[in-house]
Amino acid sequence: MEINSTQIIFGLVILVILSFFAGKSIGKRVMYELMEKTIAKERKDAVAKSRSVLKGHITEQLSPFAEDFPVKASECRFLGAPTDFICFTGLDEQNVTEIVFIEVKSGNAKMNKTERSIADAVRNKRVKFIEYRQ
Repeated sequence: MEINSTQIIFGLVILVILSFFAGKSIGKRVMYELMEKTIAKERKDAVAKSRSVLKGHITEQLSPFAEDFPVKASECRFLGAPTDFICFTGLDEQNVTEIVFIEVKSGNAKMNKTERSIADAVRNKRVKFIEYRQ
């Protein structure tokens, strides 16, 4: 039995088709394993970031009770955003002598653009008091 060119071409086509499906199957398996590793890593990272944010929020809320906090805790009002605290020095004596904006940061955290703009407005004395009546 002779092998003619048609049989060789047919055999090559079958080989290419089988190679394609084998490669596709192997590729899916490799991609699935890679995705599982990536998802596990991303979940671990998300949990770590969430813990860090939660720790920051707790630190913010409790910071007025620290010994070295610059204003009495009873004279501070928590806002959270766009700045953490507005404190009224002398409020306990009903004679406010100073208003202090405080942004609490922990670790390597830096102020964002909005927080920096608030600090600039206060430092440059662009602060007003308005009495609004209805």
